[in-house]
Amino acid sequence: MVGDLPLSFYVASLKWLGANRLAELVNANARAATGVAGLDDITAGGFQRGRLFLVEGSPGTGKTTIATQFLLAGAAAGEKTLYITLSETEDELREGSASHGWVLDGVDIFELVPPESLLDEDQQQSLLYSSDLELGETTRRIFETFERVQPDRVVLDSLSEIRLLAQSSLRYRRQILALKHYFSRHSATVLMLDDLTSDTHDKTVHSVAHGVIRLEELSPNYGPERRRLRVIKYRGRRFRGGYHDFVITTGGVRVFPRLVSAEHKTEFHREMVATQTAGLDSLLGGGLERGSSTLILGPAGTGKSLLALTFIASAISRGERATMFIFDEELGLLFGRAKGLGFDFQEMIDADQLKIEQVDAAELSPGEFSERVRGCVETYKARTVLIDSLNGYQAAMPEEQALVLHMHELLQYLNRQGVTTFLTVAQHGLVGDMQSPVDVTYLADTVILLRYFEALGRVRRAISVVKKRTGAHEDTIREFRIDNRGITLGEPLTEFQGVLRGVPSFVGQQAPLLESDPE
Repeated sequence: MVGDLPLSFYVASLKWLGANRLAELVNANARAATGVAGLDDITAGGFQRGRLFLVEGSPGTGKTTIATQFLLAGAAAGEKTLYITLSETEDELREGSASHGWVLDGVDIFELVPPESLLDEDQQQSLLYSSDLELGETTRRIFETFERVQPDRVVLDSLSEIRLLAQSSLRYRRQILALKHYFSRHSATVLMLDDLTSDTHDKTVHSVAHGVIRLEELSPNYGPERRRLRVIKYRGRRFRGGYHDFVITTGGVRVFPRLVSAEHKTEFHREMVATQTAGLDSLLGGGLERGSSTLILGPAGTGKSLLALTFIASAISRGERATMFIFDEELGLLFGRAKGLGFDFQEMIDADQLKIEQVDAAELSPGEFSERVRGCVETYKARTVLIDSLNGYQAAMPEEQALVLHMHELLQYLNRQGVTTFLTVAQHGLVGDMQSPVDVTYLADTVILLRYFEALGRVRRAISVVKKRTGAHEDTIREFRIDNRGITLGEPLTEFQGVLRGVPSFVGQQAPLLESDPE
């Protein structure tokens, strides 16, 4: 006995209190799915329930679309949802949703407009500011609607109207705090939208909100607008920082989380993969290691793409799946050239061994491209990937430093997935000094250099391996030819000097050059 009560009573009471406290913690950590593809990944599961979040951005960045998807996801889960609009009419909201194929039957829409008496100048009181009446009336009607619907999820669109009614930063902050505490007492998850039309430097809601997401729209010199978002703040939660590309398509917003290669490490057997071309395997020291990247570098026309096709065909002949991302060439022309080398790519596609994606650099963001590559690796199970070329990829993102960082993460991701990757870069110039539009040679595990050179009155091509991290390789320079029999390599050009400069000098007795093709 403890006092007048048995000890078992106190034990049972402590267990009851502990269970209820645990239930409270579990509910506090529960997440409300955003309904936006990719956004849950960035926010580590969605929005914390019972908290207030701010989504801000200029008009046209996708705030209303994200908010609608958030409410539709709640309605699909059997939750009550409420959309309070101060800037758009209900007809406009339903019309915009219909353009995405959505029906808002499960979403309560409250169109908040000033009372008619406040719009009538004869009915306005002269002893009080009209903004005092409008702000108080607006808040009262919001609370009345909330009490009627009792929603689990709420969207308030937009804060610019409330900011204008408040007229001062102090009144505006007090009003937001009042709304926050009211919604919090009723355990509602709230999204407040701000179009930043009143004061872009006002951070009042930033300090009040549990989390803040900023949407941005960029206008390149050519091509469509580019959109990206960033989670500025999320209290008590780890989130994926930095900028993330997103698009607005028919069906809603799709977000492409920034690729972090360290999160995707897998175990695989690092074996040597031969190319099935004797001269090329000899030049490469036996072949290439699985899970490595190879950069094929050279001026236009030296055969970078055709050499890469040889690697693709070798991978398919081993029973692997391959994917090609083509930036610069029309697919019909590519198929014709491949057929001239004895590779029937259409047959490989029909056999589900090869997947080719034509990439329009002007229409694609780097984040979306990374997402496509991940899909081919994780869903299609491709083990060989070709990106032809980085010149086209750079056109999708003119900032060179950002390109290098994107490529670093992408190549690291592919390497850790056990994917053998091939990239091509066209250098500026034909002979003599060459300039690359972007230097990624330090990122690649192997670098193959192609060059033109003149000898005996003919333009010839030379190939050499200038770098290989994963083993020994020949340090020679060989002449090569690509025709309907594939790639043919000649003997090392040991009796020439200056081949890589394009203007060699003969210093031997007999030039070891390839014979002219009799065909």
